[in-house]
Amino acid sequence: MTAMPRRPIGAGLDAILQPNAIAIIGASQDPTKIGGRPVHLLQRFGYPGAILPVNPRAAEVQGLPAYPSVEALPLVPDLAIIAVAAEAAPEALEACAAKGVRAAVIFSSGFSELGAEGEALQDRLRQTARRSGIRVLGPNCLGALSIAEKSIATFSIVLEGSLPPAGPLGIISQSGNLGSFTALLARERGIGISRFITTGNECDVDVADGIAWLARDPATRVILCCLETCRDAPRLIAAFEEARRAGKPVVVLKIGASEAGQAAAASHTGALAGSDAVFDAVFHRAGVWRVRSVEQLLDLGHAAAVLGTERLPRGRRTVLLTASGGFGVLLADAASAAGLELPALSEATQRRILDIVPYAAPRNPVDATAQMGSRPDILSGILSAILEDEQCDALLLLLSSSLYIPRLRTVFMRTLREIRARYPDKVVLLSVHGPQDAVEELAALGFPVVDGVDASALALRGLCGLAEARQLPAPPPPLPPAAPLPAEALRHEHGAKQALAAAGVPVLSEIIVSGAREAAEAASRLGFPVVLKIVSEDLPHKTEVGGVVLDLGDAAAVAAAHDAMLARVRQKAPGARIAGVLVSPMRRGGTELILGARRDPVFGPVVLVGLGGIFAEILQDAAIRPAPVDEREALEMLRALKAFPVLDGARGRPRADLPAAARAIAALSRFAAAHAGQVAEIDINPLLLLPEGQGAVALDALIVPAPPAA
Repeated sequence: MTAMPRRPIGAGLDAILQPNAIAIIGASQDPTKIGGRPVHLLQRFGYPGAILPVNPRAAEVQGLPAYPSVEALPLVPDLAIIAVAAEAAPEALEACAAKGVRAAVIFSSGFSELGAEGEALQDRLRQTARRSGIRVLGPNCLGALSIAEKSIATFSIVLEGSLPPAGPLGIISQSGNLGSFTALLARERGIGISRFITTGNECDVDVADGIAWLARDPATRVILCCLETCRDAPRLIAAFEEARRAGKPVVVLKIGASEAGQAAAASHTGALAGSDAVFDAVFHRAGVWRVRSVEQLLDLGHAAAVLGTERLPRGRRTVLLTASGGFGVLLADAASAAGLELPALSEATQRRILDIVPYAAPRNPVDATAQMGSRPDILSGILSAILEDEQCDALLLLLSSSLYIPRLRTVFMRTLREIRARYPDKVVLLSVHGPQDAVEELAALGFPVVDGVDASALALRGLCGLAEARQLPAPPPPLPPAAPLPAEALRHEHGAKQALAAAGVPVLSEIIVSGAREAAEAASRLGFPVVLKIVSEDLPHKTEVGGVVLDLGDAAAVAAAHDAMLARVRQKAPGARIAGVLVSPMRRGGTELILGARRDPVFGPVVLVGLGGIFAEILQDAAIRPAPVDEREALEMLRALKAFPVLDGARGRPRADLPAAARAIAALSRFAAAHAGQVAEIDINPLLLLPEGQGAVALDALIVPAPPAA
């Protein structure tokens, strides 16, 4: 049988998540063993399809007829669970493929996680999957679960007590235990899930398959993803894009910030564009929201499911309402730290609030005092005033532990039910530490409920981020590879600048010379003052060997500096090959930026911008995006910098020429994308950004060639 091409993203997972029958290979009589738990759980929770234990040493397993082999099964199940020793798993999978089984979940460990011998075993699984078309989840995985279908292909402890309630959250996780804990926490909170998928070693089915399948699943409205790494960037990006087209928000908990590719970085760009930062850039472009904990994953996922995509906030302008001044300050701190905006309410709205509670603090945060819980009409009037204010995109109402008090619970529930009916499209998120039944009642009314001040602010910011993601344009198409660069582009600054200039990056007029007299003449033609720089493919960091001299004001100074610089360089780097000296006009003023690009080992070319000079790596203030970007996205990168106010005219500074910077970033990104096969890194440090209308110019550049293919 010839090998089949890899299946389209998400294809065939219905056999794992909606199987007509399930065989368990390695089925055990003991319901506590890995091979016994699926048999026990499928019966316990009422799976409606056929359950087919396979055990050559037993005629019956846990009260069900057992079969000695896959070949002996009386029907062809959609799904086989393989719970045998690692060395026996490839043969079991081959038997399933020969029988016509459509998918397999392999619990067994002892594969690529153990080294070369295990990798060879795993490769046999992969080859069987590719040759036959059977979909394989795992190996070394915790399996999958579909709530509505009661399809249980897992031994997870999440099922020790009861099935999680059915609901709209789909969970896809590379880590079995992390995904299982997420599902367990959801069950404890009463949050419903649709599917639970863990991918383990990903010999065939990967996290991208799970995301794409959930994007098509009517039972799933929000996708929660626990991600450790990415084994196939184009598939993952395509899956994110499919979820976005389907209107399914994706929330990712990315763990394991890798240092791959940073140790050998030859430029500022390599140090700044670490792989974790590249993941952030990919998530941003794909409209995926990243969180930092399982709790945040569930808070935001549940809030998004409660609101639905049609009721996400229209902006970040948030009004905070509390019954306590202290809580108001605490909540304001948390909201500001999360990136929410806290506008003052209009004078008319403030008057409405004061007419209801004369001693309230009505600006924002609104301290309505304990009076807001005294009568439904008081709270209703305050909420109405806030929700009708044009400055309010979302309202964050802190109830703390009030719902534990029956009298207050009655007031709040009655009022919130009325408010939900009167303002069905308004976003009101509740920060509540309260009884589970009250929390579930509020969620059923359409109010996202989050426990904790910081947690509620982060969840609301995430909702804003998901709303903003819906407005993102489709990612640009990839660029075709460009013609190879000339050798000089990869050897020294002058060659790099010439290649970048041809691509649209602005550079100065410069001249390479080979003697002091020639340097003086070149300087006279270019105009004083000038800069001298050593030109050598062996010296990417010229200042370290005294290979840069600034601000030379006349021909005599240029000639003297030329000879003195060559002497210094030959003393400090006697083996360096010197191609000459670069004479360049001296430029002052403006703001220095660093522009860079690198080829990420996972996602390919990325482009970076940050404040230049000594601040680049000290402040770690850089914006990164996958390459290429257009000028719109380049401007967005600039606005994302913490230092953007410096560029935008803060404290009377001249406003920088932002369109010129955006053009340079976009040009560099196209160059990096087109030359990704030949170039490892590009460093433009600095790009001198002049005041508005005066342009920008690259004062130094370095192109690091990609290492030869192994």
